[in-house]
Amino acid sequence: MKSKLSLLYSLIVLLIVASCATKTKKTTAPSGTKKPVTKTEIKLPPRQVTKLENIQLPEIKREFRAVWIASVANINWPSRNNLSVDQQKQEAIQLLNLLVDLNFNAVILQVRPSADALYKSPHEPWSYFLTGQIGQAPYPEYDPLQFWIEECHKRGLEFHAWLNPFRAHHSNGGPIASESMVKKSPENVIKLKNGMYWFDPADDRTQDQASKVIRDIVSRYDVDGIHLDDYFYPYAEYNGGKDFPDYKTWSLYQQSGGTLSRADWRRGNVNKFVKRIYDEIKAQKNDVKFGISPFGIWKPGFPAGIKGSSQYDELYADAKLWLNHGWVDYFTPQLYWPVDSPGQSFPLLLQWWSDENIKGRHLWPGLNTVAVKAANKAVEIGREIEVSRQILKKDAGQVHYSIAGISKNFEMQQELKNSFYKDKVLTPETSWLTSKDLPELNVTWKKQSNNVSINWNKQTEALSYVIYLKYGNNWQTEILSPEIISKIVASESNGKKLSTVVVRSVNRLGKLNGYKVVLVD
Repeated sequence: MKSKLSLLYSLIVLLIVASCATKTKKTTAPSGTKKPVTKTEIKLPPRQVTKLENIQLPEIKREFRAVWIASVANINWPSRNNLSVDQQKQEAIQLLNLLVDLNFNAVILQVRPSADALYKSPHEPWSYFLTGQIGQAPYPEYDPLQFWIEECHKRGLEFHAWLNPFRAHHSNGGPIASESMVKKSPENVIKLKNGMYWFDPADDRTQDQASKVIRDIVSRYDVDGIHLDDYFYPYAEYNGGKDFPDYKTWSLYQQSGGTLSRADWRRGNVNKFVKRIYDEIKAQKNDVKFGISPFGIWKPGFPAGIKGSSQYDELYADAKLWLNHGWVDYFTPQLYWPVDSPGQSFPLLLQWWSDENIKGRHLWPGLNTVAVKAANKAVEIGREIEVSRQILKKDAGQVHYSIAGISKNFEMQQELKNSFYKDKVLTPETSWLTSKDLPELNVTWKKQSNNVSINWNKQTEALSYVIYLKYGNNWQTEILSPEIISKIVASESNGKKLSTVVVRSVNRLGKLNGYKVVLVD
């Protein structure tokens, strides 16, 4: 009887186990019934942020869009030499905000108008055009150059420091004080008949001084470029039409056995200086661009039909040689004449300079935006921009003289913003120079209802960022200032879902770096 009870007990246990096993077995729901909703649902993790691989990104438009901002004689900034520091800063910010609104991407500010400084220099005095007195610092003291660089870079604008290499004192520069370089270096300074003082370009002390100033700027400031204008030997009209009085250095050259003509000797002095500055900048910081804006005509007759002054014979500037040898990173001939000017044809001159650009440097013409001789300046400047694009193709660019031609001309602003500078663009890449590549970006994302939030880390060396969005088979792109490190984008556009997001940083040479791809589920 006891064994029968044990057997019965064992059977009951087996039935209970079998019953439990049947309850845990997965069953198939009948067709047409809804799947039960569970409180907790485990999902696979979303696809991770990955490197850019085998993705054909759309090409980003590029064009150099810059303005000259002149400080000499208070032409542009500061507008007066007695402004307070706050007023100086306010004027600068207003100009920069205007340029950003008009989709410019570079500023060329005159920081050494005449052997003086719009920054704290150990080599030359504070500028009269900044404070109304040579050698007097702004009060409360600040460094305008550093201020401009920071304000430009936070807006995604390149900053180029513009220097006049050989002018020692401007006739509008106030009385010559003891701090002036005219007083400090009288042996190599010559007074001209229009009241200006000029350093003798043939004197080694002149070239050494300019070199020292430029090397100091490059070493201490985060500039994107160094820029020289067309003033090497002065225009003859500055000396009443008479020849430049460099008898002292010319005599020394002859006594040393020199055999060049006086004109060739002068050109040789300038050539030596240009080559020296280019080499010295590259030895310090290879990614700082060097640009020159010479007078737009090399010689009359080049090309055929061109008339006017000769920079080669009158300024002793063989700018064609500099371009042919690649002693510049960008070349900005001052083509200040209208498209239809018969003796100074804008397109003929630009095409001639382009043909001489055998080293493939950037060629970005200077436009006389403030005073071009045309019935409608805005329309004419628009024509010149269009011609430059046709000739220069993907490496197009323009530099406007000066910002007053834009800031004081509402019609010009409208013409640029609504037509020719309608979209933001990157500057052309300077591929022959090298710079440190930016590290890869750390990109994160998350969905927010109908949007996707994209975030990335700030890179101090980035001049801007580019974000690419792919909806279906179509890409959308946007250039962002370096202050922006996040973006909320729509998860759908025109009925197409967002599938891919690419964020790339842009370095100072225009190279796209540090990319990451976000694949959105």
